[in-house]
Order: sequence, then structure tokens, then C-alpha cells
Amino acid sequence: MIRPFKAAALQFRIDMEDVDANAVRAFALLRQAAEQGASLAVLPEMWSTGFAYGRLAVLSDTTPEILRSLCKFAFDKRMAIAGSLPERTGRSVCNTLYVIDRKGAIAGRYRKAHLFQPSDEHLHFRRGTAAEVVRTDLGNIGPLICYDLRFPEISRKYFLEDAGLLCVSAQWPSIRKGHWELLNTARAVENQIFVVAANAVGASGSFRFSGGSLIVSPLGERLAFGGEDEGLATAVVDPSIAVDFRRRIPCALDRNVRAYRPTRRKK
Repeated sequence: MIRPFKAAALQFRIDMEDVDANAVRAFALLRQAAEQGASLAVLPEMWSTGFAYGRLAVLSDTTPEILRSLCKFAFDKRMAIAGSLPERTGRSVCNTLYVIDRKGAIAGRYRKAHLFQPSDEHLHFRRGTAAEVVRTDLGNIGPLICYDLRFPEISRKYFLEDAGLLCVSAQWPSIRKGHWELLNTARAVENQIFVVAANAVGASGSFRFSGGSLIVSPLGERLAFGGEDEGLATAVVDPSIAVDFRRRIPCALDRNVRAYRPTRRKK
């Protein structure tokens, strides 16, 4: 059984195209998380560049160096780190969530599968086509990026692959902050899983973000909430709670797959 550990969801303002300024904010909060004893830190979506569509291809070239810095930090502090960055893939760019383990190695990556059409993400990013749990010494992690919260199928896949934790990296606008809190809680309860969700704060481009980074237990309890200011939402994640809850209410065993099959239309 994995011992309880402290997790941190980091939230800060993301300045469009200003990789250096964003990195300063991110690493300052990572250091705070380390000082508070966090074993896991989750960063917001596209935190190094923002959604600078016109320069994504160029800005994505900064990602390898950022990853090297994150890996070194993770190794030095014995901290797992998850967060979304632009990834160059040939002539395309993916919105990719990287999970770095506590040994400083990239344990897994997930390319955002659901692109938000109302803000033209589908015109600027290559869509991901695979979602797999990432195995770490803190347990199996299910990576999600922002809009993915509206698609319960992907979280359920992680549940069926024995994930104990969902890491959500987001830039979720303040106008729909009620949905942010509701969907994170729903994904936690329906999958009997911990959720650590990091959001941006302040203005970035034409959007405004209200933070609200949070950590939710498998019982739907809000263990930590970040408010609207830059900072950390921290809480202890105790994997035994999920194990016990799944034993008392065995949703995995009670699934009736036959009932979920598509209904054939009569000719």
C-alpha cells in the first residue's frame, strides 16, 4: 500500500508568449510546494506559453529545456510533477501533459484528446489519440487536460486501469467556474478516485481565469481550494481511503457492461 503523501495544485497568471516570466512563477511555487513537503505538484495547462496560437511552433521549441529543468527539480526535491506544455510533433503542435516521476524521469505523457472548438484549439493543435495511466511510485496517475473533464469516458478508462489519482492541468475560464468545481467533484465521486486539479488565475489573452485549483477526495470532499489568488492548494492524499471506499461500494464489480451496448435500430 502506498503511504499518504502531500499533493499541491499550483495556480498563477500565465503571460502570453513570456516563457521566462511564466517559468519564474512556476518554479517559485514549486519551491514553495517542496518546502511544504509536497511529493506531487500539478501545474496549469500550457503554463509556459499560454495559447499563443500565432507562435506555437516557435514557442514549442522551448519545451525541451523546460522539461530538463523540471526533471532536475523533481530529482533534487524527490517530487513528482505534472503539467501541460506545447509539444512539437513534426509540423504540428500538441497540447501535452507530461508526468515526471520523483527520480527525475519523464514517466509518461498525454496529448490532449478533446480540443475546445469554441476557442479554435482544433485549428492549432494536433488531437491526441491515446490515453494511458502513468505508473509512478505514488500510484497510477490518470492525466487530464481542461476540456477533458466534460468527457467522463476518459476518466472511466483510467478507473478501469486502476488509477488512484487524476491530475488535471487546465486554463478554465472564470465564466464557467461553477462547472469546473462540479466536474472535478463528479469525476472524483463516480470513479472513487482522488483529483488534483490546477487552474490559471488572472488574465491571459482575451480570457480571464479565476483559479479555484482544488483537491477532491474519492468521497467528494473538497480537501483544498486555491481561491482566486496565485498560490498553492495542498492536501494529504491517502490512497487507503480510495481502496476502502471501493471495497465498501464495489462499483467496478457492479458494472453491467451489457446494458451499455448501443441500441440497434429496427429496420
